Parts: sequence; C-alpha cells; structure tokens
Amino acid sequence: MAISSSLNGVFRRVPTAPIYILCAAHLSWLFYSAATGGMGPEPIKALEHAYGETGLKLLVLTLAVTPLRKYTGVSLLKFRRALGLSAFFYILAHLAVWLVLDVQLIGQIWADIIKRPYITVGMAGFAALLPLAVTSNNASIRKLGAAGWRKLHKLTYLAALLGGAHYIMLVKGIQLEPLVYMAVIVGLLATRSRVGLGIRGDSPRKS
Repeated sequence: MAISSSLNGVFRRVPTAPIYILCAAHLSWLFYSAATGGMGPEPIKALEHAYGETGLKLLVLTLAVTPLRKYTGVSLLKFRRALGLSAFFYILAHLAVWLVLDVQLIGQIWADIIKRPYITVGMAGFAALLPLAVTSNNASIRKLGAAGWRKLHKLTYLAALLGGAHYIMLVKGIQLEPLVYMAVIVGLLATRSRVGLGIRGDSPRKS
C-alpha cells in the first residue's frame, strides 16, 4: 500500500501531454520508416500492421487501468483518456493507410468491407470507438449526464473484443500472438466487478 501510494503521488505530478507527444512522434516515425524503405519489401502492409497493433496495445492498456487500481492500488486514471484517444488515433491511421494507400478504389473498399469478414469486424470495432473518442470530454459528460456517458462508454468493451477478433481473423492460420491479445482482453474484462470504463481519463464529473 505504501508503494502504491508513493507511485500515485508521483503520477499525480506527471502531465498527460507527453503521451500525446510521444504517440504523435511514433506515428510520424513509423510513416517515415515505411516511406524510406525501413519496413521491408511491403511497406504499406507493414505500416498498416504497425499502426493497428500499436492501437490495440494502447486499447489493452486502457482496459487495464481499472483492474490495476483494483488489485494493486496503483491509479493511472488520469492517463486513461490520453491512452484511449491515442489508441483511437493509431487505429484511425491504420484505417487511413488501408483506405488511401492499400485499397485506394472506393468501389473495392465497400466490396472488401462486405465480403471479407475480418474487415467487417475491424470496421465494426472502429465504429464502436468513434463515439467514445468524440465524447471523451467534459462537455459531452455534461450533455449526456454521468449515467448516459457511462452507458455509452460500455462500447469500449465491444471495441476491444472486435479489435482482438479482427487481429485473429487477419493472420493466416493459428498464430499465438493474436490469441494472446484476445486472452488478455477477455481476462481484463473478466476482472471488472462493475462497468464504467471509457476513453476519458477519470470518473465522470462536472468541472
């Protein structure tokens, strides 16, 4: 308990802005690496994968905030919004690379969404994340009310599960890594005794 209290004291003094700055820098570096030949013979596919996997990792970290506080006393609540929004922007970049650099043709995009289940599931996951990102602000909490905001942000669970399923369906054959992601996601959701996790960084309140 003393260790967690000390860590919480340190975390309270750490600003959230560096998370956004580091993620923006990493997004840019990945793009630069792909554009300059640093991602192998298929840079577009590699970039698309890197953005998507990083977004899923950040989404898993967002899910882990509440169980971490529950079982260890360490609170990263103030960073939850930054982690969640960063996850959204990585996944948005993942989608943008697929749309703009990979498929390119609008007709083919819709055909892929309809005909390829892993793309259908991935788009459903992004659709679940979109309202969470849009409402991750105090103004939305005031407009929706705390209860309505919490209800909406239950979509976080769905988005994470769909993201994990998208990864499993995307790879060829049975591979361990996507299965591990899904197991971690399911495990984190199973540890929650109550709902209320969202992209915003702390409990809904007026400000």
